[in-house]
Amino acid sequence: MIVYYLLLTIQFTKIWNFTKNQCFLNPLQPKQTLSETEAEIEVKTPAEAEVEKPKAKTKTTTEPETKKEGPLKWGIAHIYSSYNNTIIHMTDLTGAETVALSSGGVHVNADRYESSPFAAMKAANTVIESAKNKGFDGFHIRVRAVGGVGSRVPGPGAQAAIRALARGGFKIGRIDDVTPIPHDTTRKKGGKRGRRV
Repeated sequence: MIVYYLLLTIQFTKIWNFTKNQCFLNPLQPKQTLSETEAEIEVKTPAEAEVEKPKAKTKTTTEPETKKEGPLKWGIAHIYSSYNNTIIHMTDLTGAETVALSSGGVHVNADRYESSPFAAMKAANTVIESAKNKGFDGFHIRVRAVGGVGSRVPGPGAQAAIRALARGGFKIGRIDDVTPIPHDTTRKKGGKRGRRV
């Protein structure tokens, strides 16, 4: 029992001498002393602590967490606009995978309204909703008229479709005209004397 007591006292004196002169976490660094303000704070008695009034709480406002910007998911909106209809076909960047497809003829009853700006706008809104559900953030626009021997000017629904897509909340990259224009064309239909009305 006495030997055990002696061992404990020797170990205690080693620890005491170690901690008295050196920092516990870093033995090479001398022990740090408290500053005057920290020493005053620790000296307070429990009676003084009760007398102190709690300070007024300051209102801290935290900013709402914004979604971390990751890589954007881009697609391509192909707009085919003729004088008979407006077709909006949304694909991924390769053009191989269809994301959404709609046309002016689906949204109106009369044939003469299929190419109207209103029908094109409704078709664009349908494509926008479908693309948002699939997680797309932006797209490039490719506008196409009939081309070839037909009209090389897009129909009346093209501009309305582009405006509706721009208002949909997506980022818009390039807007290209991809109307097929021949270097040398084939013969136009209608015969030598043309179409007689």
